[in-house]
Amino acid sequence: MARPIDFAPPFGARDAVGAPTDPRDERIEVGVLIVGAGPGGLACAIRLGQLLEEHPEVRERLGDVPVAVLEKGKQAGSHLLSGAVMNPSPLRELFRGRLKTADFPTYGEVPGEAVYVLTRRSALRIPPPPTMRNHGNLIVSVAELGRFMAEQAEAVGAVVLPETAATKLLVEHGRVVGVRTGDRGRGREGEPLPTFEPGNDVVAPLTVLAEGTQGYLTGAAIDQFGLHGQNPQIWALGVKEVWRVSKPLRKIVHTMGWPLRTSASFGEFGGSFIYPMGDELVTVGFVAGLESTDVEFSVHDVLQEFKTHRLVWKILGGGERVAWGAKTITEGGFYSMPQRFNAPGLLLVGEGAGLVNVPRLKGVHYAIESGRLAAEAAFRALQRGEVASRVGALDSYDDSLRATKGFKELYEVRNMRQAFDKGFFVGGALASAMTVSKGRMPNGRFPAHPNAAAPLKKTGRASRYPAADGKYIFDKLSSVFASGNRTRDDQPSHLKVRTTVRRPVAEAWRWMCPAHVYEVGRDVGDGMVTVEITPSNCVQCGAITAKGGRLTPPEGGSGPEYTVT
Repeated sequence: MARPIDFAPPFGARDAVGAPTDPRDERIEVGVLIVGAGPGGLACAIRLGQLLEEHPEVRERLGDVPVAVLEKGKQAGSHLLSGAVMNPSPLRELFRGRLKTADFPTYGEVPGEAVYVLTRRSALRIPPPPTMRNHGNLIVSVAELGRFMAEQAEAVGAVVLPETAATKLLVEHGRVVGVRTGDRGRGREGEPLPTFEPGNDVVAPLTVLAEGTQGYLTGAAIDQFGLHGQNPQIWALGVKEVWRVSKPLRKIVHTMGWPLRTSASFGEFGGSFIYPMGDELVTVGFVAGLESTDVEFSVHDVLQEFKTHRLVWKILGGGERVAWGAKTITEGGFYSMPQRFNAPGLLLVGEGAGLVNVPRLKGVHYAIESGRLAAEAAFRALQRGEVASRVGALDSYDDSLRATKGFKELYEVRNMRQAFDKGFFVGGALASAMTVSKGRMPNGRFPAHPNAAAPLKKTGRASRYPAADGKYIFDKLSSVFASGNRTRDDQPSHLKVRTTVRRPVAEAWRWMCPAHVYEVGRDVGDGMVTVEITPSNCVQCGAITAKGGRLTPPEGGSGPEYTVT
């Protein structure tokens, strides 16, 4: 039996934790440090800026840079990808009295919705389940929303620093004191190039980790402070395309069933989304869990297969693909969230903290709400007479987060993702019972297992994938090009994996990766093979971390350049 978990790399989250190394007079000091310019981190920066405008005496005490946001992408939004149909309430609350809904970059309210159960040749329309009803929600591009929110954060005094990767969580005397940023200008073997610039220790009384899915420092913090939830965290992978079409789509579409196999033995769980973005653009995506047992399971290729269904062809046929992207989605649910969302000097917000409602396909508004609440807790902890690194100083954040309507929603669907480990039909029945009873039935906690613990097998799944034609069906390399990937070919590898593994593991990595990063190398005997890696293809989706390896932050500014995803 081959399992990816048995080939974990010689690297752990504790490699991402250490004490400051710069001399004290060379450290960069800021008031509040936020890692990640996604919706959660930027909501935190915006709310802090609003509060500091109202209380200039506190702002004065926080120094020249009261709020700093580190973003590893080329700009805010460069690494953001989601559906996305968003509940607008937290965004409205964040800008209450300052901006109106019409000021937000959206594609309007959901005009209508349809849910289908697919077979290869049919599409049965069903009433939208309560968890999938989207009346009043807004269609957005999260990449565009990120750029907009960064502008709003800067307008209230936050400093947003793009192309800046946070590579180490700085901890002294049991307290988080900031992060270290990554070096720039190193060669493939780590040697300094003529353009070399060392990283810096950036220190602050309070650090907010808002890294999103597969947060590198978030995982390190959870390990360091013993914050693990009752279940391990698990992930799905979403792959999406944006199309320019000739005929407007007047509803959002979700599907379940085909092309996934329904038996629990295959571990294939997920579904699709098709959303209009105005009259000319349509986004189509497929999301599937990363616990599949088939070495040839590939979400990118499942999306291509899905596009051959006549339901999809009627929407996209004759159109042109204009963008592509891939990203993991945190989907462990309530019992996979950290036991606490704070530690001395530290707050965890958004998807990195597990705040995603999988059956509702919603995470953006939870990130925004948690970012706002984190800002308010941070502001309280920065008052005279208080110390943000004191044990318990940030507990009000946990209290306010757990009191929200969103937290109650997450509890009600706490076992819904795990139910589908029993297969499509049994899982569907259990999910219906949970929906009707608001989570009361069946009660208790359903266990979860790491994605990488699934034993692998080969069933010939790849024979179902359509051949690329470059017009409607696309291969992985052309898709990486469509992502705007700008990773330097000669920088050190940011992917930590075993380079000699059992053949099924190497094959699973090859098929799993949407960016064609991994290849099966030569046979070295006893069922073992080498793994060939092309790090410059990587779009930092995070799937390898879920499936037995480790994604670490590359040089700042690397990775995709998402614009309308």
